[in-house]
Amino acid sequence: MDHPLPTDPHAEIRAEVAKLCARFPGEYWRKLDRDRAYPTEFVTALTEAGYLAALIPEEYGGAGLPLSAAAAILETIHAEGCNGAACHAQMYIMGTILRHGSTKQKQEYLPKIATGELRLQAFGVTEPTSGTDTTSLRTYAKRDGDHYVVNGQKVWTSRAEHSDLMLLLARTTPRDQTKKRTDGLSTFIVDMRATIGKGMTIRPIRTMMNHNSTEIFFDNMIVPADALVGEEGKGFRYIIDGMNAERLLIAAECIGDSKWFLKKATEYARDRQVFARPIGQNQGIQFPLARAYAQMRAAELMVREGCTKFEAGLTPGEEANMAKLLGADAAWAAAEACIQTHGGFGFAEEYDVERKFRETRLYQVAPISTNLILSYIAEHVLGLPRSY
Repeated sequence: MDHPLPTDPHAEIRAEVAKLCARFPGEYWRKLDRDRAYPTEFVTALTEAGYLAALIPEEYGGAGLPLSAAAAILETIHAEGCNGAACHAQMYIMGTILRHGSTKQKQEYLPKIATGELRLQAFGVTEPTSGTDTTSLRTYAKRDGDHYVVNGQKVWTSRAEHSDLMLLLARTTPRDQTKKRTDGLSTFIVDMRATIGKGMTIRPIRTMMNHNSTEIFFDNMIVPADALVGEEGKGFRYIIDGMNAERLLIAAECIGDSKWFLKKATEYARDRQVFARPIGQNQGIQFPLARAYAQMRAAELMVREGCTKFEAGLTPGEEANMAKLLGADAAWAAAEACIQTHGGFGFAEEYDVERKFRETRLYQVAPISTNLILSYIAEHVLGLPRSY
């Protein structure tokens, strides 16, 4: 199933990432899953190898690679049975800072993020009452002299307990005082080292997979005025840049998951003998795997197109959303086919199928649900009336 392009510019990166992942086999991830622990050793290894600084410009100590390279890194991590969810936010959040952060912010944070001295893993957007209706969020940042006072709540903020910095989206102008729903939202880089216990409270949420997710409460949290990214009130547009990168990178992870499931299932189907023949000889096994493979390849092409557009400085809203949709569907189809191929053994912890099955199910819901993507395509691509 390996089909690198003859001129794949990231083939060497894929090979080196695969070597790194080989140091973290299934046993490592199974133990973390049982303990609901953070993969500190894995994240440290990625950081030391420079992969988490892939998108940081060389002038700030990073590799200065394009988004497609980051996609190749995360795809390979998942294709090798590992999980990039512990650190992928650092890549897609980076787009907002790189495109809209001040020179001072870049100089202060990016070199330390590149070396691993600081971790930028928390993305504070979703709230309990608004969900995916981001423009209805209630967290409010009020300007008071040389700082802002923040009050509100975020939920499903993954990795907050393992991050030094957070990219926070908060309202700075009441919604009823803005011309457009997307106005009046601002983005901040919050130094969590200075705010935890001083206006910020983090509570972990235990979920069906080991995702290190949390809810966060802000109670008169003080944020310096120079933590504002770009212009006040323009934060929604800045976040959208990050969201397009996020969807393309998550789609790449889904492709990696698809490849892992398909490899696992086809190897098992060739070897497993029932009724004196390999189960892979049966069309009931073959067809779901073949369909999932075709879905995965379609998702691959859309990720490639979206990355090309992003790297050209364009806004790949259509491509990023469709890549996420196709990738999530491909991963789930491959997961279903893989667990069905394994039968009862698919539910055994030692095979790793059930763990990856739980992990990949998330992408039907997060970071954006497939239904909202379909609504986006219907309205913004097909020109149909808004449905929500």
